[in-house]
Amino acid sequence: MEIVYRALFMFFFLWVITRVVGRSTLGELSTFELLLYVTMGDLVQSAVTQQDFSVTGGVLAISVFALLTVGFSYANCRWPRVRPVVHGVPVVVVRAGEPLLDTMRAERMSLDDLATAARGEGIERFADIELAVLEVNGRVSFFSRASTESSGSPEGPAAGA
Repeated sequence: MEIVYRALFMFFFLWVITRVVGRSTLGELSTFELLLYVTMGDLVQSAVTQQDFSVTGGVLAISVFALLTVGFSYANCRWPRVRPVVHGVPVVVVRAGEPLLDTMRAERMSLDDLATAARGEGIERFADIELAVLEVNGRVSFFSRASTESSGSPEGPAAGA
């Protein structure tokens, strides 16, 4: 039963750590960060099972993590008020071509990170961005001025022909 308590504690500890680290960091992991998380996984295993290498100990620890993950998913779907705590909420980081520096600072996202994500979407200047949203998974969704200005129907000399 001690393994179950240890697994409960470590699950919530890891959940808090991933919330504190921030989503912009979790969206794209560097090589060092990936190694850090893999190492952390090994340390968690040691902390949860101590020196218990039995199949039962492993099954109990994995079962607790799995049940809590399913429980969080269920709570996320069932109770909308729980969703911001469990899953997080998207945050606007650029509005009308202007980066929202206070919001970006709160999310620990630099202008360089934003520019890199924009370039990855083929956007050259912040002025071309109507809206950018930092999603809960750490990715940035961009809505450019060109896409918001087009009505969806072609205009010009060929449109009437």
